[in-house]
Amino acid sequence: MESQTPEPETSPRGILLIFAAIGILVIPVIVGIVISRDTATNDRGTGAMGGVTTTAGASPAGVRDFGEILDGVFSVTPDASGASAVLQLDTTIDVVCAVTFGTDNTFGGLSTDDDMAGGGHRTHHPVMAPLEPGTTYQYRVSGVGGDGTIYQSRTMEFTTPGAGVAARINLALGGTIADVSSEYSDTYRASNAIDGSAATEWSSRGDGDDAFITIDLGAPIPVTGVGFRTREMSDGTSITTSFTVTVDDGETYGPFESGPGLSAADLAVTGQVFRVDVATSTGGNTGAAEIEIYG
Repeated sequence: MESQTPEPETSPRGILLIFAAIGILVIPVIVGIVISRDTATNDRGTGAMGGVTTTAGASPAGVRDFGEILDGVFSVTPDASGASAVLQLDTTIDVVCAVTFGTDNTFGGLSTDDDMAGGGHRTHHPVMAPLEPGTTYQYRVSGVGGDGTIYQSRTMEFTTPGAGVAARINLALGGTIADVSSEYSDTYRASNAIDGSAATEWSSRGDGDDAFITIDLGAPIPVTGVGFRTREMSDGTSITTSFTVTVDDGETYGPFESGPGLSAADLAVTGQVFRVDVATSTGGNTGAAEIEIYG
């Protein structure tokens, strides 16, 4: 009778080793499939669990020359005191505009085109402030179009008036607002007209040629002149083209011409309360970015 060799029994330890070997071979394959499916889902959009994902597509175009959309030239009008300057420009398309400025090409200052209407437009007048008198500044203009295209100018420069002009004292900085025709909102309150910053504005609520503001200096003081920086909207409204000054409810002086930037006029009087009236304008929410009374 032939003897037969019995088949070896599989021990529990052997079974565990077999499953471990299978896991080593199979798990990486499964993980790879899952990762591939997640990647494909993210390329397409939102996966089954929702959330923010990345959509494949072309990168935005590079920065383009601002000259492609510039309608005319850049115009910088420094304040007579040398403390600020208004950049004026027009574009052929609606853009949101900003200007960076500084004493060298590292800039450091940034001003946007302030407009109650918001959004992009074609007439721009950002105010660069604060500045130092008798100083040369470099600036560069940027704009963003509705399609996301970025436009940027070359670096340019301008020089503020010297310290001799800036020596005039602005008495309005120490004054208070005694009366005002109206205020568009607290953001555009009357006190903005005498806060020393051309970046803030007083706006009336649609007063047009009837807008006025009264400044009390606190005591009778000899005055040598007045300055008026009109506010303006990108649609051409709210520009004060002339103004008058009434001193202590007595004599009225003017009208004095006004326009974009600071308009200054000589005025030799002694007084405490100065009422500034809009004589003529382009209508709308007229007002002033800054009113100065020189002593």
